Amino acid sequence: MSLIVQKFGGTSVADPERIRRVADRIARTRRAGHDVIVVVSAMGKSTDELIALAGQVNPDPPGREMDMLLTSGERISMALLAMALHAEGISAMSLTGSQAGILTDQSHGEARITEIKGDRVQNSLDEGQVVIVAGFQGVSPDTKEITTLGRGGSDATAVALAAAHSADVCEIYTDVDGIYTADPRIVPTARKLDEISFKEMLELAGAGAGVLMARSVEFGRRFGIPIHVRSSFHDAEGTWVKETTMEEAIVSGVAHDTSEAKVTVMDVPDTPGVAADLFEAMSHDGVNVDMIVQNISSAGQTDISFTVSRTHSDLAMATAKRIAEHLSAGGVDIDRDIAKVSLVGAGMKTEPGIAARVFRSLANQGINIEMISTSSIRISCVVEESQAQAAVRALADEFDLHDVREEVGA
Repeated sequence: MSLIVQKFGGTSVADPERIRRVADRIARTRRAGHDVIVVVSAMGKSTDELIALAGQVNPDPPGREMDMLLTSGERISMALLAMALHAEGISAMSLTGSQAGILTDQSHGEARITEIKGDRVQNSLDEGQVVIVAGFQGVSPDTKEITTLGRGGSDATAVALAAAHSADVCEIYTDVDGIYTADPRIVPTARKLDEISFKEMLELAGAGAGVLMARSVEFGRRFGIPIHVRSSFHDAEGTWVKETTMEEAIVSGVAHDTSEAKVTVMDVPDTPGVAADLFEAMSHDGVNVDMIVQNISSAGQTDISFTVSRTHSDLAMATAKRIAEHLSAGGVDIDRDIAKVSLVGAGMKTEPGIAARVFRSLANQGINIEMISTSSIRISCVVEESQAQAAVRALADEFDLHDVREEVGA
C-alpha cells in the first residue's frame, strides 16, 4: 500500500461545494487502496481577511497573537473536510500542526520546520484513517508557542510530512493545471511543463513563480519526494517536479517578482571590509538580501546596490543609513518601483549566447536593465516595475516558451 500526501490550497476549499469535491477526490484515492495524508490551507481569501481584521484593531499587532489568529483559518478547513469525508463513509481525523508533531523554530510569521514527530499521524494511518493536517503552522518546542510558516507555508507542511513519513508522492492541488513556462496571465500561450527538475523549480520559485514555495521544493529535493502540481478541478496530469532523467531543456521558463525594493548606498569608501560591515548589519537586523551589485570604483569611492523584500524595506533603509553614517558614505536611496525578471533553464550552462539574447530582447523593447545577477541556470534582471510584463513577454517570445497548439488554436 502506497502513501500519498495531498495538499489543497485555499481556492480548492473555498466553499462547501468545493470542500465536498475535495472530499470525493480524497475518498477515491483512499478506496483505491492508498494511505492518505491531507494538508489544507484556509478557505479562499480568509487569511487575507484575518490580516485585514487584525489591522483594524492594531496596525502593528504582536507576532504571537497574529499567529494565534491566522492559524484559525486552517483549523476551520481541516474540520470541515473531515466532516465531509465522514459523510462519504471515510474515516478521517483532523489535526493541527502541533498535534501532527510539526516542530519549528521560534520565528513568528516566518518559522522554519526543524523536525516532525510523526507518531500520532502514523498511528492514525495504521488505524485506517485519512489524516488531515492544518497547513502553514507548527509549534516551537522551546517556547511552546504556535507559529506560522509564512506565505505558501502549506506547501512546506505537505512536502515535509511526505518526507517524514516516506510518502511515494506529494500532490499539490491548486487552481492552475501545473507549472508553466511563464505566468499565463501575462503570456496566455505559455506552455505547461510535463516535468521540471528540482534545481530549476528552486530557481523559478526563488525568482517569483508563485506556484510552489521554495522551501517545499527544497524538502522534495533533499529527501527525494516527487512533487506533482495539478489542478483540483479535474483529473488531468499536471507537472512533475523531481530529479529528472529527461534531457534538460535549454530554457524552462521565465518568472517575475514585483515584491522587492532596491537600496543603494552611495559614495562608499572603496576599501576592504566595507561590504562586510554593511551586510553583516543587514543579517544582524534580520534583513534578507537578494541581489547585490557594486559599481566600479571612482576616486576611491563606489556605490553598492542590493534588493530586499518590500516588507523589510523600511528596516533595510534604517540599517543602511546607520552603516552609511558610520562609513561616512554619501547617502542612501531606495526604489520600490522595481521588478525582477528571471530566465531559468538547466541547459543554459552549456549553451553559449543566452545572456546576449536576454539583453538584446529587452533592449529591443526599450527596457533598461538596472541590475543583473546570474547562476549556472538563471539570469535575473532588475527593471522598472511598469516594464515587468513587457519583459516577461519579450523573453517568452525570444526563447519560444509558447504552446504551439494554443498559438494555432488547436
